[in-house]
Amino acid sequence: MINTDHPIRIAIAGLGFGESVHIPASLSNKNIELVGLWHPRPERLKEACNKHNLRAYETWEDLVNDSKVDGIIIATPPEPRYELALEAIKGGKHLLLEKPTCLNAYEVMDLQRNALKRNLKIAVDYEYRAVPLFMQAKRIITEEKLDEPYFVKLDWLMSSRANPDRPWNWYSDENSGGGVLGALGTHAFDMIHWLIGPTHSLSAINSTSIKERECPQLKTIKKVTSEDVSISQLQIKSINNNLIPAQVNLSAVTKQSRGFSLEIYGSNGTLVLSSENQNDYVHGFGLWHSNKGDVLKNIQPDSDLSFSKIWTDGRIAPVARIQNWWAQSIADGTPVIPGLVEGLASQIVCDKVKESNSIGMKIEIN
Repeated sequence: MINTDHPIRIAIAGLGFGESVHIPASLSNKNIELVGLWHPRPERLKEACNKHNLRAYETWEDLVNDSKVDGIIIATPPEPRYELALEAIKGGKHLLLEKPTCLNAYEVMDLQRNALKRNLKIAVDYEYRAVPLFMQAKRIITEEKLDEPYFVKLDWLMSSRANPDRPWNWYSDENSGGGVLGALGTHAFDMIHWLIGPTHSLSAINSTSIKERECPQLKTIKKVTSEDVSISQLQIKSINNNLIPAQVNLSAVTKQSRGFSLEIYGSNGTLVLSSENQNDYVHGFGLWHSNKGDVLKNIQPDSDLSFSKIWTDGRIAPVARIQNWWAQSIADGTPVIPGLVEGLASQIVCDKVKESNSIGMKIEIN
């Protein structure tokens, strides 16, 4: 167990999700001591550090070389994440990475190799694994209340990019890690792997609905190269090595859409996990379970899964739980889950979805 008199000392890189979610999460965590921040823009870094009374690391080298820092949360946009993470690993830092973990599976594997050499703990922020109702769904499945899964359907239909007047940024650029696969797909595939099993094969169609956006920095119209809709048909290998058909529909451009809906149908029951809340990616979920053909009944999480504290921003509580799991693994030397193994599995599927869309064929993974 962590000695709470000596919490893990960390810094946070990135001040979007990093400031709005990771800072309040870490400040609430007795097992973590947040000591500093890094951001490539000096004026933004100074503003945040003054606001939160934290040390400003003006260069990445300063942060990586600070022996008083045990770990770094990297919550930057996806494109620089691999290089930053690799330098930090070589500098002996434990890491908590945002998603997508990297731009492709090869980068994830390289981080994995380098981290294993140095016995470092690299967590990946798949925060839905830490949401009580998702954990309750996992418990129901683990207890075999559905028996053998027959079919899985996941719809994640959001409207965050539905406004064509929303400016062009890195999300619009496939080469920068933008698109609905990096934003939602990496979570969606990890959920299915966690709840049911690994992906065996897939076929997919991606599309870009809003093909151009105005770039305010260049004051011109730029082409959107990332996908805003993705439809995948998967075969998932269950714990009994049966191949389970699954469908994953992702969109960032669906106005007045249904939000998130995960349906799992088994030989002995049905599980539905859903939320229509477009304004918060965690608050608003409900869980329903049907056993042996009975009507669906609303399920509340067991008390041991509930959060001890919640925030107005629903993302903070599960991220705080992920941070704590990471800190615990650093302290006691146990593997961290979710980590790079889980990050790699999800990234491979994201890569293969793009490949399948490009060649128009079904692809086997394992």
